[in-house]
Parts: sequence; structure tokens; C-alpha cells
Amino acid sequence: MSGKRLYRSRDDRMIAGVCGGLAEYFSIDPTIVRLVLLFLTLWGGGGFLVYVLSWIVIPEKPVSAKAPPAQEVKQVETQPQAQPSAQPETQEPVAEVVEELEVEATSTEETPETE
Repeated sequence: MSGKRLYRSRDDRMIAGVCGGLAEYFSIDPTIVRLVLLFLTLWGGGGFLVYVLSWIVIPEKPVSAKAPPAQEVKQVETQPQAQPSAQPETQEPVAEVVEELEVEATSTEETPETE
């Protein structure tokens, strides 16, 4: 007998791993299983009975049992971008800009204001 086996989950559990195990077995989100059992519990109490019986009947996943293979992640190839040069040719050296700013600042301070 090969194929999937139903186990209570060790990783995705809130109480006993029943909903997580059912979700792994049917390849669905465990929240959906939890909501269905909650609905059954609120609508007549059947969900609680199903959960307790499942807790007793479904064995816990063995430690050595392998998890289902993860989905492959596609690697996106990126083209190398050109590295900008350390100092573009169109840019003036910082020392020259600072000198120009100092000259402008001193020339505005020296002009007298007329009122």
C-alpha cells in the first residue's frame, strides 16, 4: 500500500494536530479545516465529536516521516547592471564647489544695505 498516509501534524497544530494533518493530507489550508469543524461544533456539536474521535484514531506523524516536498522556487536571472563610476566626468570636484560657495557667501556679506 503506497501513497499518502493520514497523520496528525506535528508542525501545524493548535491542540492535537488533527486539522493540520487533515489539511496536509488533502493539500488545503488548515484554516479551512478548522472553520469547518468550528461550524460543525456550533451547529449541533458534531464537530467536537469528530475532532475527539480523530484525535484518538489518527496516529501522530512519526518523527522520521518526511514532509511533502516543497514547491520549487523559480530563480529569476537578472542582468548585471553597469556600475556607476566613482566620480562622473560632468560633476565638478567638491573643493571647487565649496570655494565658489564661500566666495558667494563673503561677497553678499560685504555689500552694504541701503535704506
